[in-house]
Amino acid sequence: MKIVISPDAFKGSLKASELCFLIEKVLKRKWPNAEILSLPLADGGEGTMETLVRATGGYYEKVNVQDPLNRNIGASYGVLGDKKTAVIEVAEASGLPLVTEEEKNPYYTNTYGTGELVKAALDKGFRRFIVGLGGSATNDVGVGFLQALGYQFYDSIGEQVPLGGKHLEQIEMIDESKVDKRLKDCQFLVASDVKNPLCGMNGATRVFGTQKGATSSMIKELERGVLHFAFIMERHTSIKVTEKAGLGAAGGLAAALQTFLQAKIVSGIELVMEEVKYSELIEGASFIITGEGAIDKQTFQGKVIKGVCEQAAIKNIPVVAICGQLHLSQRELEELGLVTAFSIIKKAGTLAETIGDTQERLLDLIERMVALSDFFHTNYSRK
Repeated sequence: MKIVISPDAFKGSLKASELCFLIEKVLKRKWPNAEILSLPLADGGEGTMETLVRATGGYYEKVNVQDPLNRNIGASYGVLGDKKTAVIEVAEASGLPLVTEEEKNPYYTNTYGTGELVKAALDKGFRRFIVGLGGSATNDVGVGFLQALGYQFYDSIGEQVPLGGKHLEQIEMIDESKVDKRLKDCQFLVASDVKNPLCGMNGATRVFGTQKGATSSMIKELERGVLHFAFIMERHTSIKVTEKAGLGAAGGLAAALQTFLQAKIVSGIELVMEEVKYSELIEGASFIITGEGAIDKQTFQGKVIKGVCEQAAIKNIPVVAICGQLHLSQRELEELGLVTAFSIIKKAGTLAETIGDTQERLLDLIERMVALSDFFHTNYSRK
């Protein structure tokens, strides 16, 4: 028997690799002779770098950069096993975990440190980049990121504009004379599952601003700044950015990457699966166990479970899932491509309320799932 374990992380609780360890622990007790393959996954959000580095036998490079509030910190970028590709995760240098609840303030948080990660990788000779956009604390449309790479932004009187979303409305001119020339030789692939445009009611500011610390009045001002800078970008490059789906990811960093660095924005889970050769690795599996923090309507929109189910369906491999919260009916689970799903929350409440004992609940859940797995194997797996 071959069993593949491919969950996403339970955000705020367990990493995907930690979930794999717990599931594998239980499975080995039941089937000590089974081939068990742990392949943690991510969809472009936090954990993407770890997933890609682990799956390809890569390594990490540690560098000193600025955090979202311009304090010096140590951060890492990943190097894939091909030794040619650098993986940049926005959360490493510009992420929400780097600021306290009181420090969250998209007026001033910025992506400068993420640009420094790219620059450090350029110094090491890397020219192919994968950028994971999840977990940003910023709403600066990537201006900080671009400044770290040599772009300069000036106001109407020729003064350089400070970092942060609050100052976007002051930008009147973009100077590329000092941009790092090595960028011309680079390829950027942006892994993201965010479909939001840069501006508007479904844009970066109005949808994600609150979780980054913006008040209602701040959101109005930030939106004006984003709209203004979108106009400046369009005037400078002749590229339309305001309404295109996906450019609102990471506070608009996606827009900067595509507009100035010709980045290709792709489905995060599809990119990860392609890079780790997932289709080849699951060949011959009896069944796959996947999972993520919540299984709901959004799971249909390019999340890890959706990607796993699509790949498994091609090879007629049954898939079961574990989750923190389950909001789909059995019919919807089957429509998604799952045999069924198991939730660690047995009564009303939130995943956050159960985080303290997630591991114990999860182990119990896995035991219950494994108790039924003979049924899955007998009734669903290929003969």
